[in-house]
Amino acid sequence: MAFESLSDRFQNIFAGLKRKGKLSEADVKAAMREVKMALLEADVNFKVVKQFVNSVRERAVGVEVLDSLTPGQQVIKIVNEEMVKLMGDESDEALTFAKEPPTIYMMVGLQGAGKTTSTAKIAGLLKKKGKKPLLVACDIYRPAAIKQLQVVGGQIDVPVFEMGQNKPLDIAKAAIEHGKKNGNDVIILDTAGRLHIDETMMDELVEIKANVNPHQILLVVDAMTGQDAVNVAETFNQQLEIDGVILTKLDGDTRGGAALSVKAVTGKPIKFACVGEKLTDVEIFHADRMASRILGMGDVLTLIEKASESIDEDKAREMERKFKKAEFSFDDFLEQMQQIKKMGSLNDIMGMIPGMGQQMKNVQVDEKELAKMEAMILSMTPAERRNPDLMNLSRKKRIAAGSGNEMATVNRFIKQFEQSKKMMKQMSGMMKGKKGKKGMFNMPFMK
Repeated sequence: MAFESLSDRFQNIFAGLKRKGKLSEADVKAAMREVKMALLEADVNFKVVKQFVNSVRERAVGVEVLDSLTPGQQVIKIVNEEMVKLMGDESDEALTFAKEPPTIYMMVGLQGAGKTTSTAKIAGLLKKKGKKPLLVACDIYRPAAIKQLQVVGGQIDVPVFEMGQNKPLDIAKAAIEHGKKNGNDVIILDTAGRLHIDETMMDELVEIKANVNPHQILLVVDAMTGQDAVNVAETFNQQLEIDGVILTKLDGDTRGGAALSVKAVTGKPIKFACVGEKLTDVEIFHADRMASRILGMGDVLTLIEKASESIDEDKAREMERKFKKAEFSFDDFLEQMQQIKKMGSLNDIMGMIPGMGQQMKNVQVDEKELAKMEAMILSMTPAERRNPDLMNLSRKKRIAAGSGNEMATVNRFIKQFEQSKKMMKQMSGMMKGKKGKKGMFNMPFMK
């Protein structure tokens, strides 16, 4: 999970502060030393760490904190505010559009950072907003780069313009004319990268920028490369004056140094965070929400947005009615799993629930179990899925064979399912008269 190690360190530091009734200046300085070490271990730029810690310390040893009734919480509030400042300005819009279409976005970055996939992810987001994007294959060097763009474009049903091995600038110009004729109001140029920054690549990008005049230049960097990502961002910004950064593979970066350093070093905001391999695994980067996640306070707004995009309201209401009456069937469970999977990784979802990240630390959320359970349910007959009471030994044997599982696995799943139903029934009784509060039952994929 992104920022996992940093989040754990911060929560331990803050737990110590909250246990103290009053804080002395020495207490604050000791906590700030720990914060400094935590940030350095998270691969945050040294100059950024120094400035951040000094800003927090200066505010935290003031009268408003030391004389407060809840000094520990006041320090956390200051750390949160300074972290938001560090990562970005909330006034920055993720994407802006030209007054007269088409709007041209130029995607740049090193090879292997996830530029082509990110290009498709951005196109998918824009399509959802009612735009008509066109993807342009300007990478003529990397083997199968054009084919990859065509494949991801096909997955989101967005057209791809390509001219084979022609000069990238000529491809870009022809694509713009093609887009104007075909009503494409957004044109996204997927330019070539290299394994490292070189003069030839930069000259080509500078030439495209000078002739095409893109509305925004977006740099794609791999979060897992830490300070290298920040150095890359600084160099590209010096050469091209980028408008923002897209951080990829943030789900695989447990430290988070790049996310915390990019804005401070380059002065350019992080626009998007890619948190998975699916073309829907992209989020607009909100500095306040990310700071909240890092400090273990969750990210309810993003969770609500993901749920509203992925979960059908009518189905959710019907599911709630079934919960209350304990009429939950295997069909319902399968549907619920599929809706949850649309929202992304279970670990990420848990991290967005305030306080849940720390509570779930020792609970293993095994996403492979979801696939096993799905196979078991799909191996049942329609009657068995509707009515779990039909289960007997011969039916269970058939389900085990059909799903490729052991009998013990099938028995355990059915038992957990029945226990969940009982808990729902008990909870629905307890919740009468407590409108608006919801409980949580033990899902079979948690161990």
